Amino acid sequence: MTIPHFLASRRRRGFTLIELMIVVGLIGMLTAIAIPSFLRYQLKTKSSEGKTNLAAIRMAETSYHAAMDVYVSASLSPNAASSAARQPFVASPGFVALGWEPEGPGFFTYAVATANAGQSYHATAHANLDGDATAQIWHYRRGSLASQTHLGATPVLCTATDGSAGLVEACDATSGQTTF
Repeated sequence: MTIPHFLASRRRRGFTLIELMIVVGLIGMLTAIAIPSFLRYQLKTKSSEGKTNLAAIRMAETSYHAAMDVYVSASLSPNAASSAARQPFVASPGFVALGWEPEGPGFFTYAVATANAGQSYHATAHANLDGDATAQIWHYRRGSLASQTHLGATPVLCTATDGSAGLVEACDATSGQTTF
């Protein structure tokens, strides 16, 4: 039995080297676009930890104030310098009194300073998520509290960017941003 002529000429030979190089180049271009976007997304997700935990600290302080008529200060916890690596939370006595602790290890360090005989407080979250010279510092102020220096590894004057109190926000225009 002979193979018909039109079938014999259509034998598969595989991909040519040029075709493979084009596919590899396209995959490389897609990767070059996708990886930085993915890393920025990761930094944004890590950043939400600080804001979420500050809101939880605010709720714990509000509950404590309702029961005891005073806010509680809490020293820097964990007391190691913040870094781009997760670290276990070691509660200071102030956080123990509040009954607040984050779930599992985190990227941020937290502190609460009180003023006006415990009738005002300033909570801060501090981390260096992207490893550059600018730390990410979020804060929440309650009451007639003058601007406080953050209790974190790098002292920073935290003032509300819009001049108000009672908002979880970046300490300044650049500290809430992460760069890649």
